[in-house]
Amino acid sequence: MHVTDLIILNFEEIRSRSIKVWKAIPKEMLNWKPDEDALTCAEMIRHILQGEFLFHQVLIGRGGKALANLFNPFETKEFTSVDDELEFAQPYREEFLKYIKTFSIEDLENIEIDLLDAGGYVKKLGDMLLRIAYHESVHTGQLLNYMRTMGIDRPKIWD
Repeated sequence: MHVTDLIILNFEEIRSRSIKVWKAIPKEMLNWKPDEDALTCAEMIRHILQGEFLFHQVLIGRGGKALANLFNPFETKEFTSVDDELEFAQPYREEFLKYIKTFSIEDLENIEIDLLDAGGYVKKLGDMLLRIAYHESVHTGQLLNYMRTMGIDRPKIWD
């Protein structure tokens, strides 16, 4: 198995668990948030899906400058349901995963992604891909906590 196959497997595993969580949130609770400064459940889901699109653009441009004049299709779309959001994001996800497959092990070790202008860091491509996956995992964990706070059943995502 090629190293990028393992990275993609990780992305797919994380997404499958995220979807279980997202779909377990009752529609009437998608606008719930724990406090005024927090994201709603729907905003968190959008943040994750939009974030993957934006991270893809950062990878293509090798840094945050790639976002300067970018058309972001998520900014013009209203959130209506989890299923609709997933359907909308699917073509962008497929492009992202297809892009990952183009990298060699040397690329993962030698390409640098520069996010210093955005107040961030410079990371090797392989590290950056793992951070992107981690981003979704963290927010999915936050949604599980939201569900606990709401007092609703949480799906079993650990097998």
